[in-house]
Amino acid sequence: MLWRRAALAAALLFPLAACTSTQAKPEAGGATAPGFPYTVTNCGVTTTYTAPPKRAVTMNQHATEVMLALGLAKSLAGTAYLDDKVLPKYAADYRSVPVLAAEYPSYEKLLSVNPDFVYGGYASAFAAGEGRAREALAKSGIKSRLNVENCPQGAATTMDDVYEEVREVGRTFGVGDRAESWIRSAEATSERTRTAREDKAPTPVFVYDSGDKTAFTVGGKGIGNDIVTRAGGRNVFADDLKTQSFGDASWENVVARAPETILILDYGGTSVDAKKKRLRDDPALASVPAVKNNRFAVLPLSDMVTGVRAPDAVAKLAAQLGTGE
Repeated sequence: MLWRRAALAAALLFPLAACTSTQAKPEAGGATAPGFPYTVTNCGVTTTYTAPPKRAVTMNQHATEVMLALGLAKSLAGTAYLDDKVLPKYAADYRSVPVLAAEYPSYEKLLSVNPDFVYGGYASAFAAGEGRAREALAKSGIKSRLNVENCPQGAATTMDDVYEEVREVGRTFGVGDRAESWIRSAEATSERTRTAREDKAPTPVFVYDSGDKTAFTVGGKGIGNDIVTRAGGRNVFADDLKTQSFGDASWENVVARAPETILILDYGGTSVDAKKKRLRDDPALASVPAVKNNRFAVLPLSDMVTGVRAPDAVAKLAAQLGTGE
């Protein structure tokens, strides 16, 4: 939880220069690859590519899995920072990529693999205080991308943003056809779930990430809220935390919101069983319908971010809420 609190703080303090600057433009007279030049604006940073990056580094699991889903393992010079295990279908490709650090690599370690592109999942990937700000990378000739859920400004993230994230990464690496194929499949998954939950009343859901004195939960801004909604749930803290992807809620408000299901996020050193025990053993929560009726759902944290797991996460949660196929 602490690292993601830091990530959220970094998003709020993300340097203004990184939101308004333009990264290095292609060299004058340089040759372009088929389908290029490609210009994209990401979190306020406009970048022109004359060819796909060849030595990319991903930081944070959902950024890594987007690359692997698009068949781009050979374009990766390194990776860092998993929340849990990569999906089994990507495991072999993941093992072929050097892991630079268990968490974020130092600036020096990052430069040691001579990257030409860095793709961060959270704003903390580009922490200025650790030397990895996007403008610092640009000065070293390194282009970059930040997952759209973590842009400092912007509307609430939805599944359409997941599709656009994959589309823009695909175009950046010259595999737009692979991206569109993935999007078509994801849209079909989303449509099946939508059809299955039609005419069913939303289930009030409290997402329990972690926390003891307060409950760290999903707010209304991130893809997690959209996943809950699409699965046939109603995030009970969507309005209280409408400008946040994640945030703190009081246990008194958990009781007041009376969730009928508690969605536990599985990651880190605290097991799902330990989280359930904490909720069941708290006398203050005894009146909460989800606790009284033992109504728990579980998803990995990596399912609840803007990455390639999101469409399947909707279907998985819908099945647990009883609103799926």
